Amino acid sequence: MPNPPVTRYDLPALARQEMIEHGFAPDFSPEVARQVAALRAHASPPDSSGTMRDLRGLLWSSIDNDTSRDLDQIEVAERLANGNIRIRIGIADVDTDVPKGSPIDAHAAANCTTVYTGVKNFPMLPDDLSTDLTSLNEHADRLSVVVELTVAADGSVQDGTAYRAIARNAAQLAYSSVGPWLEGKADPPAKLAASEDLQAQLRLQDEAAQKLRAQRHRLGALDLDRSETEPILSDGRVTGIKPRFRNRASELIEDFMVAANGVIARMLRDHHIASLRRVVKIPERWDRIVELAARTGDILPGDPDSGALNIYLTKRRNEDPVHYSDLSLAVVKLMGPGEYVLERPGEAAVGHFALAVHDYTHSTAPNRRFADLVSQRLVKAVLAKQPSPYGDAELDGVARNCTLREDAERKVARAMNKRIAAVAMHGRIGEIFPAVVTGVTPKGTFVRALSPPVEGRLMRGEHGLDVGDQIRVKLLNTDPARGFIDFGRL
Repeated sequence: MPNPPVTRYDLPALARQEMIEHGFAPDFSPEVARQVAALRAHASPPDSSGTMRDLRGLLWSSIDNDTSRDLDQIEVAERLANGNIRIRIGIADVDTDVPKGSPIDAHAAANCTTVYTGVKNFPMLPDDLSTDLTSLNEHADRLSVVVELTVAADGSVQDGTAYRAIARNAAQLAYSSVGPWLEGKADPPAKLAASEDLQAQLRLQDEAAQKLRAQRHRLGALDLDRSETEPILSDGRVTGIKPRFRNRASELIEDFMVAANGVIARMLRDHHIASLRRVVKIPERWDRIVELAARTGDILPGDPDSGALNIYLTKRRNEDPVHYSDLSLAVVKLMGPGEYVLERPGEAAVGHFALAVHDYTHSTAPNRRFADLVSQRLVKAVLAKQPSPYGDAELDGVARNCTLREDAERKVARAMNKRIAAVAMHGRIGEIFPAVVTGVTPKGTFVRALSPPVEGRLMRGEHGLDVGDQIRVKLLNTDPARGFIDFGRL
């Protein structure tokens, strides 16, 4: 008989404890509450002085997850006379309500990121801000920092600039419904069905995004499957787990985000201002990636080459789509995580290996990431022709702390994903799954089952394995309290 479902674990409470154990402050201080109350009491219409560009007449929209309420980014496209496409990306102006050095800023600087645990979110900013005052909510007038760029026929980015404006989100849309429509697999969601103009707008955005993506891949950007999972909830309890897939809508936002971040990085460089860069360095375990390619008869160069790696990955996706996610995961693990670094004027950029770009920062999610809020302050200083609000030493400290906090965030998310998976998989003990090795450490060997994509430790048969090896495993045990999932190799 199958094992009975696990129902006695308070996963939100375990998530809060996990936050504390990894150095996060899950609760806001009384000083933050007083600042929020003051903002509420003295809220004024955006740009009452009339000094901002008024772009509320454009058909802006946002696309995010179904449950997202902290909207950082809106988009609008325009076909130019020469056939090129002008893209405007509106980014929530968080800095206006969160001055540097304020209590809310201090909390954001300490945590550095919103932490999503599957059962409870721990926002970097209070909900009154991130889901209201500083969120680009539907039909609300909001201050924003607009990144404007032109996408040429070949997908190259031209004429990048940024400025401040008032904007109004005409339609809050979701990946889950817009993606299948763009792919021709489903009818348009209700908001699109009600507006031919909005449909045309989204198709124009998709055309620009596809050009941007094709150009990035020509330059060597990697097209990796980053499989994620989300819990299936019933009355607040986890009853299962399911994969969450990328689609054309999520890729559209990703392509615009990459383009906007490049524009901001180059803008700060061209104005000779020190800034934060988001980098993924050349993989230290390139030799292992070469070895994985050799197993399928493919040859990669001895020195790291993102273009050659992308050609190999594209070939494997076409020839073996079933196992491509496993290969992608192995490559991601072998490349290592991204990090933030300080870049001073005149210094050579470290670059982002996976994106095949030299100039890259994080700037499009200031409600959710502190590095993006810092970048916004740097941009606004440039626009106002004022000195940088940060010295080099302070920026270096921000970069280091954001890297450490994002690493801690991944650990919290991973621990909670394991607890959620342990609850969801408890009734499947004894079943057999295809799996891929995701980690070989002094603490043990770890694998991820293919379907559903859950990770656990290999308790037997682990000797001689390395990251990327594909094996078959049996689910031996789950311990939701500790987030343990134990597999045995067959």
